Amino acid sequence: MKILLASKIDTGALEILSQRHDVVSGVGETEAALKNLIRDREALIFRSGVNITAGIMACAPDLQLLIRAGSGLDNVDLDYLRNHDLKLVRIPQPGARAVAELAFGMMLALSRQILVADQLLRKGTWAKHQLRGHLLVNKQLGIVGLGNIGTLLGQMGLAWGMQVLGCVEHPSPERAAQFEAKGLHLTDLNTVLSTADYLCVCVPLKTTTSGLIGHDELAMVKPGSFVLNMARGGIIDEAALSEALRQGRLAGAALDVHQTEGENQISPLADLPNVVLTPHIGAMTIDSQREIGRRIIDIMDDFDPAEQTPGGSAPGTGHPL
Repeated sequence: MKILLASKIDTGALEILSQRHDVVSGVGETEAALKNLIRDREALIFRSGVNITAGIMACAPDLQLLIRAGSGLDNVDLDYLRNHDLKLVRIPQPGARAVAELAFGMMLALSRQILVADQLLRKGTWAKHQLRGHLLVNKQLGIVGLGNIGTLLGQMGLAWGMQVLGCVEHPSPERAAQFEAKGLHLTDLNTVLSTADYLCVCVPLKTTTSGLIGHDELAMVKPGSFVLNMARGGIIDEAALSEALRQGRLAGAALDVHQTEGENQISPLADLPNVVLTPHIGAMTIDSQREIGRRIIDIMDDFDPAEQTPGGSAPGTGHPL
């Protein structure tokens, strides 16, 4: 098939893909350039960081398949996809574990002030007695969004001796029972906010979650808690978060995603020593990217336009639009 690669993928996977298919790279290109490159393409592979607009897709009359090398769909015009019966396949599982592990690492970094200790020691300051931290055991881990990432993070918390509660957009007795069987207690958002010692946001960005955690919600968070955002920058109001941190109502925060991302962007929280910041690296492990690459190859090799039905999932993924 004729493929447009709009984002970087594992180099080994790209080599194999290029041997089996006609691959054109549009990595780092402007929307205007992508519109030109996609004109004769049948498949599009992309990640976060590039907006797949209706205008881009409309320039590809032969486009049949889109592969999201990850999970989030906030950078895709989903209405255009549905209206034109285009196949979209996500690959959420490999990145989910990587994001969950990063979140857990951030909780440890916050609770033990690891970054502060490192910076002080590099300056010659031996602050052993000043850097008292917290244990995670017996603490409440509150997760907003018990999807792939949230569930994995919750299971890690349980293994560490934490008590885990979370919320989902569409709760039901059946879902509650499923989570309880895993040791995760399903409750409502307000309870999660007011109970958690560590509050981790893991929901996708969409109309119903944009601005989900603002001034009012952060005011409900238990004083002295830590807040983590592993989802998307538009879900937590960073100005409200900054205010809560500077007023001392929160003990710290960690953000892998930001309201404004990209080169030369400096977070408004960057001057706070009790904040951990990373540049959207949640899924960026060698292992996860290799696995995503392998799945991209399988999806492309197995894809048969004649066997597809609108809205279905590609072979082996189980993750339709």
